[in-house]
Amino acid sequence: SVVIQECYVQNTAREYAKLYAAEAEPLEGFGEVPEIIQIFLIHRPANNIPYATVEEELVGDFVKYSVKDGKEVNFLRRDSEAGQKCCTFQHWVYEKTNGNLLVTDLQGVGMKLTDVGIATLAKGYKGFKGNCSFSFIEQFRALHQCNEYCEMLGLKSLRTTHQKQRKATSTKSKNLPNSSTVKKMVPKKAREPRDFISSEH
Repeated sequence: SVVIQECYVQNTAREYAKLYAAEAEPLEGFGEVPEIIQIFLIHRPANNIPYATVEEELVGDFVKYSVKDGKEVNFLRRDSEAGQKCCTFQHWVYEKTNGNLLVTDLQGVGMKLTDVGIATLAKGYKGFKGNCSFSFIEQFRALHQCNEYCEMLGLKSLRTTHQKQRKATSTKSKNLPNSSTVKKMVPKKAREPRDFISSEH
């Protein structure tokens, strides 16, 4: 169900946002950290649409802070503190997951965000598959401009890591036998999302 997926994506992104906050908040001068609000799944057996989501109502100006694709440029995200911290959050998650996962479509009121998306590389990341195209990861890497909050967290510029990755992949392609052992582990990981859904709901 799309609704279950939406719930799963937002609450996964929320967990990353909590880790980001734990790392960023203690830094001197960082200040308030964006929060992804919790989304709850409710089951209504008598209703035509049996599943629905419930979340806190956000009151105020609703702003889309992050680019969903490379064509959309939102000046509010670049000029505002919340927008810059959202971009830093994206960079932080990207670095934490070694470029395998990106929280995208960040939008909300002030520092409270909702209705976010997650892009993963095609194979997913740790058994989790995003609901956005993996091309968003490429676009983010090409378009992201580090700001003062990226620097405070000591994040590496994507301009240089992109070149390093290219060199690394050319040397790795020689030891292909390893890739078969990696593939064997995938089915186990793929079960995680289902376990998560059944235990949560």
